[in-house]
Amino acid sequence: MKSSFLESLLWQVAAITITLLFVTPLLWVVTNSLRPVGLPPPRTLEWLPQPLAWSNYSTIFHLIPLGRQIGNSILVSTVGALLTLLTASWAGFAMVQLPKRWQGWLVGLAIILLMVPSAAVWLPRYVIFTLLGLIDTYTALFAPAFMGTKSLYVLMFYWTFRRVPQELFESARLEGASALLIWRRIALPMAHPTALAVLLLTFTHYWSDFVDPLLFIKSEERYTLAVGLRMLQQMAVTNWSLLLAAVMVMTAPVILVYLIMQYFIRNESPLTRLLRG
Repeated sequence: MKSSFLESLLWQVAAITITLLFVTPLLWVVTNSLRPVGLPPPRTLEWLPQPLAWSNYSTIFHLIPLGRQIGNSILVSTVGALLTLLTASWAGFAMVQLPKRWQGWLVGLAIILLMVPSAAVWLPRYVIFTLLGLIDTYTALFAPAFMGTKSLYVLMFYWTFRRVPQELFESARLEGASALLIWRRIALPMAHPTALAVLLLTFTHYWSDFVDPLLFIKSEERYTLAVGLRMLQQMAVTNWSLLLAAVMVMTAPVILVYLIMQYFIRNESPLTRLLRG
């Protein structure tokens, strides 16, 4: 009994130590975002600057249109995440229904697509968006979501649906259920953790995307927060406290979404209850 208690204690100490390693840089950013403007970065760790300059957070909203950029980022990230959930789960579910040979070919193709560098598609995508008249529109930013954003998300759903007993799908099909109904009422609710993981990953991807808004957006009122941080950096290169305050503004929504997803993973999400009817 003593050995089990000691083992449990060691695991808890290790978990707390690893957590502190990841949380400490975030705490450093928070405290240094509250340093008065104009001071150089501290030479040592300064966990509680005096005085606390809470006005830094209001100042960055006056320097650049941060409120509008946050709204643009929320719009693009939310639409992109929901569309990716829809299209990637459709693709993964369709792959499971194919013969084994075709499944192997499509899995290999998806892995090959993962190895294509993102820079290789910037020019072709720009040409296509120009021909379609999508340049300087929000659609150009979340257009990849119409094809699952990344083949990784399709593979995540495919591997999840493969673990579902195929007899469930067959019995539903014999009862006269359509493929869309089977996906909605059986497949997607059973892929609850995968769906939440894909939502979190895609939201973070679109939220932090800097290259696509820079390439495809021309109007300043449509800029996202990632571009806004770059604008602020060019305006206040030496004001580290303002830059770190903007970093916290950009980081906070991602942390909030992560905590919400953690709650939904432990509990049945409203999305799952809605799909089950």
